[in-house]
Amino acid sequence: MTGAASGIGAAVSAELTDHGWLVAGLDLRPVPHLAASVSVDVADSGQVHKAVSAIRDQLGPIEALVTAAGHYETTPVSHITAAAWTTMLRVHLGGLRNAVQAVLPDMIERRSGAIVAISSELAIGGGDGDAHYAAAKGAVLGFVRSLAAEVAPCGVRVNSVAPGPTDTPLLAADSPWRDPTYLATLPAGRLCTPEEVAYAIHFLVAGPGYCTGEVLSPNSGAVI
Repeated sequence: MTGAASGIGAAVSAELTDHGWLVAGLDLRPVPHLAASVSVDVADSGQVHKAVSAIRDQLGPIEALVTAAGHYETTPVSHITAAAWTTMLRVHLGGLRNAVQAVLPDMIERRSGAIVAISSELAIGGGDGDAHYAAAKGAVLGFVRSLAAEVAPCGVRVNSVAPGPTDTPLLAADSPWRDPTYLATLPAGRLCTPEEVAYAIHFLVAGPGYCTGEVLSPNSGAVI
């Protein structure tokens, strides 16, 4: 999985490991407690393909892929630079494409596999100052649904989880998503926890074979 070193990625790694999966992490930072770990920039296709090949040689066939590598910043549209726009797309959409292209041929050959991409509730509802982030995450949903239709006949399931604001280091201490006034607007009255998001991802990874092209959004009731 990508983005395994912290936040939702770390919670997913722990959840899957606890259920007997051999989890390999692709992240800028090493993740020593996993079955395998490779330091990689997910936006670099060559690095991702090389890392996946090494993991396959070490652990055997890759049965599932979870893409959790993320990048977030709040910026008004008028202040989004070309570099900021490109970075957002390279990490979220490019990172997903690179990982999928690296694992998909073997899954198709075995006619078995599960792919889960992390999107965001902002891809569904949008957010003030989040245009480039929401655009990248929305593109992830389009990619997931299209890929799901493409590879369903090959026995590969493709789904997405689109969490609401989640209590991870990605949200700064002064983030508006942590403001008590905002939290009071949520039916659940609090942020999601990484562990709660991990439960949803585990269901899609290990769950029933009929579930593909779906988007689960654990968001404390922010979008109903």
